[in-house]
Amino acid sequence: MIDGVPAESQDLLLDETRAFAYLATVMKDGSPQVTPVWFDVADGLIRVNTAEGRVKCRNMKKRASVALAIADPKDPYRYLQIRGRVERWTNEGARAHIDRLANKYLGRQTYDGPADEQRLIFFIRPGAAPGLG
Repeated sequence: MIDGVPAESQDLLLDETRAFAYLATVMKDGSPQVTPVWFDVADGLIRVNTAEGRVKCRNMKKRASVALAIADPKDPYRYLQIRGRVERWTNEGARAHIDRLANKYLGRQTYDGPADEQRLIFFIRPGAAPGLG
């Protein structure tokens, strides 16, 4: 899981919880931009998948600071906040990753987006101590 996340909140990071993350990125003018996203966790990093060219994609490539609020699907007043930095991104394995997330969130074996869509995986390293909501 992720170091620093309290034991009572680790369940929000599990695939079986199917919690959404609300990803905040920074626009060119410094204003915030927030998007609900599918995510998973691997090797202590939060992985978010998006299509090339989307606003969050452009923002994360240019400005690495991000924040996530991960809400409990059973109780939206219970959430976990994580601030961190985009450590890296890649298109390698991105199609398989979005298929994995489609299975997690929708129970589908494949993602039904355009086959020629260029996907990227962003790897986010939690920074400041995660907090509880």
